[in-house]
Amino acid sequence: MKKILGITVLAAFIGGAAAIGGYKLFERNQSGSTITEKQNLYFANNPLKISSAGTADFTQAAAAVAPGVVHIKTTYAAQSGGGRSSSPFDMMEDFFGGGGRQMQRQPRAASGSGVIISQDGYIVTNNHVVENAEKVEVVLTDRRKVEAKVIGRDPNTDLALIKVNATGLPVVKMGNSDNVQVGEWVLAVGFPLDLNTTVTAGIVSAKNRSIGIIGREQQGNEITEEEYREYQRTGKRPDRPANTSIESFIQTDAAINPGNSGGALVNANGELVGINSAIASQSGYNQGYGFAIPVNLARKIVDDFMKYGSVKRGYIGVNFVPLSGEDKPEGIKTNEISGLYVNDVVAGGGAAAAGIKSGDVIKKVDGVVINDSPDLQERVGRLNPGDKVKLTVLRDGALKDYTVTLKGEASVGLTAKNATSKGAEVSKLGATFAPATQAQKSKYGINSGVIVTSVTTGKAFDNIGVEKGLIITKVNGQPVNSVADVQKALPLGRNNMVSISGVGEQGSYNYSFPAQ
Repeated sequence: MKKILGITVLAAFIGGAAAIGGYKLFERNQSGSTITEKQNLYFANNPLKISSAGTADFTQAAAAVAPGVVHIKTTYAAQSGGGRSSSPFDMMEDFFGGGGRQMQRQPRAASGSGVIISQDGYIVTNNHVVENAEKVEVVLTDRRKVEAKVIGRDPNTDLALIKVNATGLPVVKMGNSDNVQVGEWVLAVGFPLDLNTTVTAGIVSAKNRSIGIIGREQQGNEITEEEYREYQRTGKRPDRPANTSIESFIQTDAAINPGNSGGALVNANGELVGINSAIASQSGYNQGYGFAIPVNLARKIVDDFMKYGSVKRGYIGVNFVPLSGEDKPEGIKTNEISGLYVNDVVAGGGAAAAGIKSGDVIKKVDGVVINDSPDLQERVGRLNPGDKVKLTVLRDGALKDYTVTLKGEASVGLTAKNATSKGAEVSKLGATFAPATQAQKSKYGINSGVIVTSVTTGKAFDNIGVEKGLIITKVNGQPVNSVADVQKALPLGRNNMVSISGVGEQGSYNYSFPAQ
């Protein structure tokens, strides 16, 4: 009996030692893990003990999350020209009617929030919080200030990953945004209006919301009615870069203000379900609804940055129009009032290879019913080139499943398109452009124009105060309607000067500056 007992104790000891050794080995190798593996390891040893049953008591959830939400402070180069501030928050405030502030002529600063997602210093935030910043500083919960390195930015989702040189940090547990239900309680945690950690509560008001704020960065890419009619007549696709923005926001009535950007939206269990990104307001401050990027999309972006240093995005290879019961656009030939009508299939793309055709109506993605663009974009946005997605398509009154293998940017012409934005016009002006739409021209009563889609810090446009979103109508007296027009007009300046004319929300403007 004693012998059997001794063998049992020895076996238990060996098993325990093996388990501890295996854990330590895994722990040592976690530096190369995905964020999901890092989180699984952390919360295996630091389980959340939160009850959300029965009452609306968020004290435990707030206590668990608040230490892992940080204050981000950014510094930008000094401005040397007139105009409005290009603070990253103006993109949000102006879009919702907040208006612009007068530009300051000294180094500028802004602030936002971020969420710690690993013990070794990875922090997720919004792209617009850190975009073009010369310095990014993180204020931890214990009041330490540490400089952060930007690991990657993705304007298409308004997400960014930064890292601080610190260990043993408190971590916010990632949840599953697919499980979020309209009507459930959520908390917004961040640093609004430069206040210390602030927690507000509300409910999920809606899911899969698209508000056009990220796509606004790609203004000029949309197809006009005239171009669409020409496409219907000739079959020639308009020369427009693809709009690659992904908007599928979680909408909440939890109070969100400037400074909450990049902060946490968590459920009553203290799990991260979204990254707060924008507000719907007439004043630029909370008056109603906030919008958060689903954490399931954020997880894919973060993992790509950690593995590859950039986002690897897969594309189906179709252009589509969401259907509704309202009047359908010209050329849409279907009686369906829900789903996505395929009006064009990209040659050589994944959809074409799978057999998808123009005129098909996409009804489901991987078995999930879709009714609008965000339903499809957010699900596909989580996938990589080479991944497969099942589309349920209505054709000739019958439903049929197609398996589409997603392809990379080259399949939709983005590689070549993006390469053109690095030409001479960028180095000389420090900006990129897209053609102004007919609607934009009509709004300002102009016959020509290109919209400024990005401005490089410290370059010509930044120095004189020309901002993203303004429309350039003339360069050196020559009307411009394309990037090629801008490039051709640049050498035509007199006395080694460049002159530009344009319009914006604040009226018309004219600038002259030395050619570079």
